[in-house]
Amino acid sequence: MDKTNDYMTIDANTAKEIEEKMPMEDELYELADLFKVFGDSTRIKILYVLYENEMCVYDIANLLNMTQSAISHQLRVLKQNRLVKYRKEGKTALYTLADEHVFTILSQGMEHVEE
Repeated sequence: MDKTNDYMTIDANTAKEIEEKMPMEDELYELADLFKVFGDSTRIKILYVLYENEMCVYDIANLLNMTQSAISHQLRVLKQNRLVKYRKEGKTALYTLADEHVFTILSQGMEHVEE
C-alpha cells in the first residue's frame, strides 16, 4: 500500500473527484497573478474610486493625493489585468471598472476582512 495514502481522511473516489475538479495549472497561475494585482493598496484605492465614478488620471491623482505618473502606472497594471477599462472623450481618457466582477471581488474581500 502507498504510504502517502495511509493518513488520508477521505476515500479514493472523493480524492479522484476533487482532482478532476481542480483547474488546469495555467488557470491557477492566472488566478494567482490576478490576486497579486489586488496585493497593492494603491490599486485597491483606485478600484474603489472608479467604482464610485468614471474619472480621469488627474482626478484620481487629486483624490488619492498622488502624482499622475504614479496613478498612470497603476492604471496600466489594472488595464493589463482587465480590471479597468477606459474611453476617450476628446484628449481625456476616462477610466471605470471593467465589469461588475471587479466590484464583487472587492466587496467579498471587504466582507471577509470585516468579519
